[in-house]
Amino acid sequence: MKNNKNQNNRRIISVGQIVGWLAVFALAVLIFNKPGAKQAELDYSEFKQKVAAAEVSDLTIAPGLISGMYKNEKGEFAPFKTVRMEDPELVNQLSAANVKYKAELDNSWVSNILFNVLWIVLLIGAWWFIFLRPQRSDGRSAMNFARSKAKMQDPSQQTVTFKDVAGCDEAKEELQDVIKFLKNPKKFQKLGGKLPKGVLLYGAPGTGKTLLAKAVAGEAGVAFFSASASEFVEMFVGVGAARVRDLFDQAKKNSPAIIFIDELDAVGRRRFAGIGGGHDEREQTLNQLLIELDGFESKQGIILMASTNRPDVLDPALIRPGRFDRHISVPAPDLKGREEILKVHAKKVKLGPDVDLKTVAKGTPGFVGADLANVVNEAAILAARADKDAVTKSDMDEAVERVIAGPQKKSRIISKKEQRIIAAHEVGHTVVARLTNHSDPVHKVTIIPRGQALGYTLQLPLEDKFLTSKSELLDKLCILLAGRAAEEIVFGEITSGASDDLNKTMAYARKMVMELGMSEKLGPIALPAGDDGEVFLGRDLSRHNTYSQDLARAIDEEIMNLIKSSYARAKDIINSHRAAFDKLVERLLEKEVVDAAEIDEILGLKPAAEEDAAPQPAVQEPAKEEPKAPKAEKPEAQQAELF
Repeated sequence: MKNNKNQNNRRIISVGQIVGWLAVFALAVLIFNKPGAKQAELDYSEFKQKVAAAEVSDLTIAPGLISGMYKNEKGEFAPFKTVRMEDPELVNQLSAANVKYKAELDNSWVSNILFNVLWIVLLIGAWWFIFLRPQRSDGRSAMNFARSKAKMQDPSQQTVTFKDVAGCDEAKEELQDVIKFLKNPKKFQKLGGKLPKGVLLYGAPGTGKTLLAKAVAGEAGVAFFSASASEFVEMFVGVGAARVRDLFDQAKKNSPAIIFIDELDAVGRRRFAGIGGGHDEREQTLNQLLIELDGFESKQGIILMASTNRPDVLDPALIRPGRFDRHISVPAPDLKGREEILKVHAKKVKLGPDVDLKTVAKGTPGFVGADLANVVNEAAILAARADKDAVTKSDMDEAVERVIAGPQKKSRIISKKEQRIIAAHEVGHTVVARLTNHSDPVHKVTIIPRGQALGYTLQLPLEDKFLTSKSELLDKLCILLAGRAAEEIVFGEITSGASDDLNKTMAYARKMVMELGMSEKLGPIALPAGDDGEVFLGRDLSRHNTYSQDLARAIDEEIMNLIKSSYARAKDIINSHRAAFDKLVERLLEKEVVDAAEIDEILGLKPAAEEDAAPQPAVQEPAKEEPKAPKAEKPEAQQAELF
């Protein structure tokens, strides 16, 4: 395997360095050509008269030139020079006039040569340092910026393996074939099998797509080239395509190898999606990538892996079989996966005996690997801040809430009046959430500010859920509107604290009517919402509504009916349990945090875990393109927002 250390440590000469060396060059010119004091030019006869009158001093007699000081018309001594003549009597006259003088050898030709050679040496040195030195060190020059910026990891330096990746067992199984092919390609080639040219990893941010690619390289023990798609595109046309060519050339020289391009959608979006011509720099880069994928063969031992959060915006020519042969979904982990991820990140953290990672995993549905890593890190920081010997359960619980709702704002001063409004708002969410039949259990309610929220009600599901029903969505609308309903019931006035609830309510109601077919009046129809489509102006101009104005009016009426009926239902629930509602408000004002057991006690209910309720799916956005893996939602935190 070739050592590509020099390629990893590239020296990129910036314009600032070139300007710096030009400044040094100009400074040297000023130093060597520093103008001296202006010398008066005397005729030789006038010079002899000055000598006879003893009006000269400090003479320097050089071959062809005499210089020194003379007394001018003002009676002041000033520098002068004159041409030396053949005058044998000059020395005697100077001695007779008692004039000091010194003689210099004829070295003018030597100084001229040295001066000219010095400039040549300086120019050659500057040229070598700016252009030739980087080229000798890593084969690049200052102007050769079209080379790939991909970083290569030597197989001996790769430490990430599948042991460091948890929570995505299906994705690891799909990648096992790639590893086996890279290790022993003849096993597959003898049966006519070909190595997949491309593997596309797609999923939500933080699910571990980049980590999976590194683990594949570590397991296979081959060279690993990693680059971000945005590194290919520059302001100069053609640079991106040249970098793609150079990246594949490097991989071929170090095959077998894996090329990993992160955030592929930066260059892989659909072509001709804008106004006017579509032949821009990004599309040239994409075209070159398509050509390279068609150009190399499986026998070369090169696999292109890429990751993206938006597979739906990629160009169809890029993700077709023969280019990206395998599309692997990396979804949010389930309960078992979250527990395994927590164990991986907790290896270097000292946990207390009261910390149960399985319990933490149950309380973090919808969390991806990055979220769970952040939870463990935040818990360790909180424990260290409190000078504890180990991370305790309280630290872990606080870390989970910090990730969901943000850090506590204990220094925020809230008036008694606003505290009561916030408490009533949150208790409204809590009471309705606890008394509806298809909602997630309430974990706690608090009026301690976190992040931008003045208070929140935290709901945690008992299990991972991936489907939803109409009854559950109707309950969710009711819960979202319960905070505003409580404000109106108690104070006869509404505030801005329900703004986030209203935005979510509108989004859910629109999705129910337009996408999920849950309107009794309109029936099972699915219509484009218009807010999740392309962002390119060219496609926006060519898009037309696929339904009439009468249908649009009916959609608006159905959405408003859902919202109004849910709001009325929330008010009815609160009014019918007003005594328990008021008691819970006073308890929340007293303690600032009320947990699930105390809520159930005040409402006279059994704990949620003991109730014989059917499995309750969490709300999720439906897939817009198939195949698309379902995802679990993060714990719901109904918040009173700050404005």
